[in-house]
Amino acid sequence: MIVIIDYDVGNVGSIVNMLKRIDVPAIMTSKPEVILQADKLILPGVGAFDNGMRNLRRLGLLDALEQKVLGEKTCILGICLGAQLMTQSSEEGQESGLGWVKARTIHFFSRQEIAGYRVPHMGWSEVIPRKKSQLFHWVPEEARFYFVHSYHFVCENAEDVLAETKYGYWFTSVFASGNCFGVQFHPEKSHRYGMALLQSFAELVARPCIKEGGGIV
Repeated sequence: MIVIIDYDVGNVGSIVNMLKRIDVPAIMTSKPEVILQADKLILPGVGAFDNGMRNLRRLGLLDALEQKVLGEKTCILGICLGAQLMTQSSEEGQESGLGWVKARTIHFFSRQEIAGYRVPHMGWSEVIPRKKSQLFHWVPEEARFYFVHSYHFVCENAEDVLAETKYGYWFTSVFASGNCFGVQFHPEKSHRYGMALLQSFAELVARPCIKEGGGIV
């Protein structure tokens, strides 16, 4: 069972509907006891970083999430804000992130000026895999995904960068660190490409996400 975390940040229902279209059972919840029964987790999100972290705390979800993600090594997919929350911090706010991935979240203008590019980055862009992963098993090479964001993550470890996208400069659009996966785009708004990515993620439910001795399978 895939459990989608509902912490009052929008777009949860659209993810449930997309999973239904590919015949993948999923439920959305804000109950810790349901989270603890999950085979796999999705942490979605749109909006501000600090608000997202405060909502997770207000709803009493942090302990259950850490037990699943850090203790039981349950695979989790962060989407947009949800992926950013998995990093250590964000230039958007003052709150500390979940810190599950050695990364930070920065504004597009933090690295360099983007002449001729507007922020937020909004629309369809290519996502270029930088290494092989089961997360892209069903995703075509020409895949384009829908983005809406002003911030993006920067991974401390290059090996955590799973895919990149160019918008003014190359930035990490997908990370993978142990059992933690994050995408900066919205698969639930990305039609057949989004369905392909969610299908690949769903297939990991039936097999371990971590090999014996480490590494993603």
